[in-house]
Amino acid sequence: MRDLYPDIVPYANHALPVGDVHILNVEECGNPDGQPVLFLHGGPGAGCDPVHRRFFDPTIYRIVLFDQRGCGRSRPHAALQDNTTWDLVEDMEAIRRHLGVDRWVVFGGSWGSTLGLVYAETHPERVAGLILRGLFLGRPQEIEWLYRNGARRLFPDAWLEFEALIPPNEREDMVAAYHRRLTDSNELERLRAARAWSVYEGKISCLRPNDTVVGHFGETHRALSLARIEAYYFAHGCFLEPNQIIRDAARLAGIPGVMVHGRYDVVCPLDQVFELHAVWPGSAMHIISEAGHAASEEGTRQALVKATMDMARDLS
Repeated sequence: MRDLYPDIVPYANHALPVGDVHILNVEECGNPDGQPVLFLHGGPGAGCDPVHRRFFDPTIYRIVLFDQRGCGRSRPHAALQDNTTWDLVEDMEAIRRHLGVDRWVVFGGSWGSTLGLVYAETHPERVAGLILRGLFLGRPQEIEWLYRNGARRLFPDAWLEFEALIPPNEREDMVAAYHRRLTDSNELERLRAARAWSVYEGKISCLRPNDTVVGHFGETHRALSLARIEAYYFAHGCFLEPNQIIRDAARLAGIPGVMVHGRYDVVCPLDQVFELHAVWPGSAMHIISEAGHAASEEGTRQALVKATMDMARDLS
């Protein structure tokens, strides 16, 4: 089965001001006259990497990637001001207009799947197709699974390291406890909390232990934006109404969609895929039998590349 495409470099970079605070880093790769596709990274707060360009055939796709507010090469780094789900949805529209795109495929993993679904339910006329990986519906039960009573039972060793930073009297609400430290005026406190938060996520992301993934999550620049922005979003319920994505799934009717998900995904459990599939006519599920959450796992990589190939063929 086809794996990732070779490394490519952008043919255009844009510094796009949005609102009063933020400047987005936007890049274009591949075929300038090809099928537009927008890549949405995870987190929120993780930022884009060069490998993200490689899920798409560069002879077919006009590949657009951007670092969401506060992360990657967007500025200011790790900023929480004017940073909500709805700001990001409007940023996607600002990018679309700036680039002169009418409709595009939206490709998102983990938090990127959440953002892609909210965007598609808000602007369905702009979405030619959805390719989603590691589905996350952004509800309180998904956040509680990850930070209170779920993942810890499968990764108790990683959990013990994660909770060690927090005094026992604050451990009932780990998101709130970390959020306080990640917004503390003490820089060392923020950095300690950021690394602990991010490394925990890295350790539970793969089916098999992967030091490269853990190291990637623990890198200081990435860890600070990932942890601060994730904790902020999760403390505010991802700025979504109760069960909003499932409630509004009828707006996805007519949009072809593919969901690729590892059976042993501990970050975003598989049942979310079945729940959305039941209310999204025309969606397809691909469950990867030997994979967890990370996009870097072999079966997941290959399934995502196949999904982009199939989507391009179907749209042509």
